[in-house]
Amino acid sequence: MLASPLAAQNTKPKRINKAIELLAQGQPIYYTGARGGAGYDEGKKMAQTWADYINYEMEHGQLDFSALRNFMRGLIDGGPTKSGHRTPAVIATLPVLGVSKAHMEANFWVVQQALLTGIHGILLCHARDPEAIRTFVAACRYVDSKPVAGLPEGMLGNGSQGSPAEIWGLTAAEYKKRADPWPLNPDGEFLLGLKVEDKYALANAEKVTSVPGIGFAEWGPGDMGLSLRLPDGHGANDQLHPDMAGARSRVLKACKASKIAFLNTVRPNDVEAMIKEGVMIGSGGQEAAEKGRRFTKRTMPW
Repeated sequence: MLASPLAAQNTKPKRINKAIELLAQGQPIYYTGARGGAGYDEGKKMAQTWADYINYEMEHGQLDFSALRNFMRGLIDGGPTKSGHRTPAVIATLPVLGVSKAHMEANFWVVQQALLTGIHGILLCHARDPEAIRTFVAACRYVDSKPVAGLPEGMLGNGSQGSPAEIWGLTAAEYKKRADPWPLNPDGEFLLGLKVEDKYALANAEKVTSVPGIGFAEWGPGDMGLSLRLPDGHGANDQLHPDMAGARSRVLKACKASKIAFLNTVRPNDVEAMIKEGVMIGSGGQEAAEKGRRFTKRTMPW
């Protein structure tokens, strides 16, 4: 189901971040991927993607901030989206991991350099340590952001507004007001997520997903399988090894308890069941996404 040109012209987005706008409406969202190193040309090609957001992979892909910034510029020049947004939302994974507070304190600059490219969020891999997650969230907030119990003072400083504000189509002052994690800040435009994807992260699933400022989490079946010594133990839900099914169930339950979105693979034959179970972010392709959108009676064009 494609939006008509007239529908797209009449669409007036309420937010910068399309993914957050839909989640705030209770609508599941769907993503596609781009590899680290993708630049302007790839961005321009992906500007009209069927997906609600693009996962820009730099954990194992190339860590190249210039390429990512050019990718964002390509999205702008190829846009707007059918929903009227300036670009699809872009959420990056990084080679910085949530393994310890010391690691995050030493590498928070990578988080901030990624945000300076104008992306809309970050998915933190191997989210094991609650203190690391708190430092991660603080790295995505301005020093003078509203204090939040349990979080360190924000770490973004003055002078960081200009470049991402240009990507978002805002003034520097407007950007600074919106550059904050949602749903912690109802007006924030950063969507921060966690990969609870190994046995150490799983043991702290309830603690890491409850850190203020986190908006979604996934259980990362590929890495979870390696960690549990079950590299072939993942696939469709009804094919999971019992230990893998237990890991998935625990992360899903933790997300529900913390009132954040749960990410999982969805397929055309199970997307409706996944949504009923509580999946709010789906990977798996365009056919599954369009079936899910029809199931939830989405009205925003895609």
